[in-house]
Amino acid sequence: MLEDTIAAISTPLGEGGIGIIRISGPEAVKVASKVFKPKRGAPLEGTASHRVRLGLALDPKTGEVLDEVLALVMRAPRSYTAEDVVELHCHGGPLACARVLEAVLKAGARLAEPGEFTRRAYLNGRLDLAQAEAVLNIIRARSRAGLSAAVRQLEGSLSRRVREIKDAIVGVLAAVEASIDFPEEVGEPGTEVRERLGKVREDLKGLLATWEEGKILSQGIRIALVGRPNVGKSSLLNALLKEERAIVSDIPGTTRDTIKETLQLGGLACELVDTAGWREAAEGLERMGIARSREAALAADLVLLVVDLTVGVTKEDREIRESLKDKPLVVVGNKVDAVARAEVEPLKDLAGSWPWVVVSAKTGAGLEELGSKVRGLVLSGQALRAPDEPLLLRERHKVALERALEHVEDALAGWSEGLPWDLISIDLRGAWEAVGEITGETAQDELLDRIFSEFCLGK
Repeated sequence: MLEDTIAAISTPLGEGGIGIIRISGPEAVKVASKVFKPKRGAPLEGTASHRVRLGLALDPKTGEVLDEVLALVMRAPRSYTAEDVVELHCHGGPLACARVLEAVLKAGARLAEPGEFTRRAYLNGRLDLAQAEAVLNIIRARSRAGLSAAVRQLEGSLSRRVREIKDAIVGVLAAVEASIDFPEEVGEPGTEVRERLGKVREDLKGLLATWEEGKILSQGIRIALVGRPNVGKSSLLNALLKEERAIVSDIPGTTRDTIKETLQLGGLACELVDTAGWREAAEGLERMGIARSREAALAADLVLLVVDLTVGVTKEDREIRESLKDKPLVVVGNKVDAVARAEVEPLKDLAGSWPWVVVSAKTGAGLEELGSKVRGLVLSGQALRAPDEPLLLRERHKVALERALEHVEDALAGWSEGLPWDLISIDLRGAWEAVGEITGETAQDELLDRIFSEFCLGK
């Protein structure tokens, strides 16, 4: 596969300032030379690495001028794929890009498969598998915090931590297998070796403990806006979105279905669901909307229970709170701008052990504090981590570490029970293989196919 020269459009389809056709492989410069005609100077094949040339993109069969382009040459191994790479920077119209790509394919390249550029970077040793997946996490990042975590993973923070754990497992495995092969010379592994394996177990548990935070940062959370009619849920949604997304009216029952929007709240990617106001007297379509609201609230990761401060906490508010049972929530006292002094004791009582905050959807007062309360609640129980501390951002990594932990715990249990060393070594080897899947050292082709199929063409 690496003998082929591949090409694809690497920028999103649609109108834009620039569209990039990326060419990678042993014939990249030769293929590009058949399409690119410099406006001055030597042919493209004589261009040094990391130099940009201005010229025309031509159809290699007919000589028709397709576009005025820039050609960027990157010689192996100093490129994204660690192969020879040429990028043709066209004008960003979809037709212009498509025609230049067609010309490149006529010149001898083949169309790249999804994720094939990044897969080549992995196969050529420029990235390990965890770093390759970080590229996808960067592309799909929905919040600043998620983007920052993905960039740290691309820089190798997770890979370094995983390799430390894998090396520790290898050290224990070597001691155990030496005792099997040379029992008289080496003897049985001692307490120190077992303590090293115990530390591996704690290191695995520590890394696994980052999954909930990593999942939130990479995938986001679902939040449901819940409350009686006319407490200002739709106004709060509009205020958080900073646009008039939901219809606001004094007439009860205006919102008859759930409205979903994505935004950042407290630096976290959120899907915010505005629900119909809960009331018992509803009929027809409104009753159906309320039923959906209850379903949305129960399916959400977190609920914002909105209360009207001009009315105070009512019996209906308490009933809604009771129906939510142990659902994580923040009680939001809305319309603080319309009261002389907010009565917070009833809010505290309604919230119980959960956070509460007073806001004004009209003026924006308290919205920043609301974001902080949401973030604090979502990340509660998570220790503050240093900027370079790795997080698990993909479920595949979590599953691999869980499997490794199970093997390590079985090995420690077997050690305590006095099982034969060859049986213990089987679990140690299983732990090593599971951890190695994260960076790709023990990954099979089927796993690679599944991972890189998630990527788009051109990446």
